[in-house]
Amino acid sequence: MKLDDAKKLHQKKYRTQFGHYLVEGEHLILELQKALKARAEKRRVTLYITEAQQEWASQLDVDFQQVVLNDKQMAQLSDTKTPQGMIACVPLPDLIDQATSLHQGERCIYLHEVQDPGNLGTIIRTLAWFGRFRLLLSPNSVDPFNSKVVRASMGAIFHLPIELDVELTDLSQRFSRFAYLDLDGSKVNSPEFAEYHCYLFGNEARGVPSEALKAFNADAFTIAGCGSIDSLNLASSVGICAYQLSLVKG
Repeated sequence: MKLDDAKKLHQKKYRTQFGHYLVEGEHLILELQKALKARAEKRRVTLYITEAQQEWASQLDVDFQQVVLNDKQMAQLSDTKTPQGMIACVPLPDLIDQATSLHQGERCIYLHEVQDPGNLGTIIRTLAWFGRFRLLLSPNSVDPFNSKVVRASMGAIFHLPIELDVELTDLSQRFSRFAYLDLDGSKVNSPEFAEYHCYLFGNEARGVPSEALKAFNADAFTIAGCGSIDSLNLASSVGICAYQLSLVKG
């Protein structure tokens, strides 16, 4: 890919058009290498590096095509204030077929129109940590291949199965039991919380549309707190629920 095209990958429309996204920094590139080796993938990755990072790049044991940039070019490609001098241009992963059967014990977390890149990145990192989760994202959600999401995930995005543009109204064709969070629900540490097929989490401000919850006959659960505030951060809520579900073998 030409450098001028790679610079455009900070915008979703160009990531879609060119079928690539950017991964910046030593930790993320090493995580990418680990994921590619684990899956024995032969994806054509271009690694842009500065001259100062050539020795570091020479120690990688994955066949990245390396392109040396000067500091000015690297600064133009990077979207961070202090570029580390290494950015990978990576093919977008193959979309997961929604008809693909879940793996043994795999649970589905559905996010409806999540908007904050930091929240989504943290959720991806949390679900990958516990394992046996699949993430479903609705249309109008922040792009998981946004560079801010990729950074916030700390490389977990390479390890978590993600489905994109999953319509809320289509979920009833795949799942029969739904759970969501509400202050008046049963406690998430009850045994019943682990018995559902899909866990619904809504937009940071609006939550899951009430008409959908009624249509699904979804059951409400709550994270017990002291009661002095009325809500938790979305990423924190998903994290607590994922922990509770991880305690029960699926």
